[in-house]
Amino acid sequence: MGFLLPVSAWIDSVNEKVGYASAFLTLFLVFITATDVTLRYLFRAGSVAFQELEWHLYAANFILAAGWTMLKDGHVRIDILYNRLNPRKRALIDLIGTFVFCIPFCIIVIWTSWTFFMNAWVIGEGSPDPGGLPARYLLKATIPLGFGLVFFQALSQAVKAVMVLRRKGEGQP
Repeated sequence: MGFLLPVSAWIDSVNEKVGYASAFLTLFLVFITATDVTLRYLFRAGSVAFQELEWHLYAANFILAAGWTMLKDGHVRIDILYNRLNPRKRALIDLIGTFVFCIPFCIIVIWTSWTFFMNAWVIGEGSPDPGGLPARYLLKATIPLGFGLVFFQALSQAVKAVMVLRRKGEGQP
């Protein structure tokens, strides 16, 4: 099990870096949105490309930061019950939830979204709107990539849960 701890730490560091990149992406999104609003309302010069860029950045930010959210324990669960449990019981719940729900769901999404992305890439899909953004397949690539980050973070969290479960006496009432 000891050889998995460095792998877990590496996965955590990747998602940490993606999380920080996502924060900067958010700043860029705010700048683009403010520019779009300024152009549209002050100068009556709207842009389809700006609007699509806002949507694409928001979607990419949301999906790519999901693994970081899991790393930071920001995912949704019933915290009012979970927080009352000792660390071993929480680790057991995390481990079961990871292998019963999270990992299978990630595999399904990655599997199905890969074809979605590849079809868009093969045809060089762009925006159907005049003045829209080219290379829409880049946005579609964030789906399997983002769920890949969640998948690997789930494995990292599972390693940490197993380590908690292996410790004798910790969290016992």
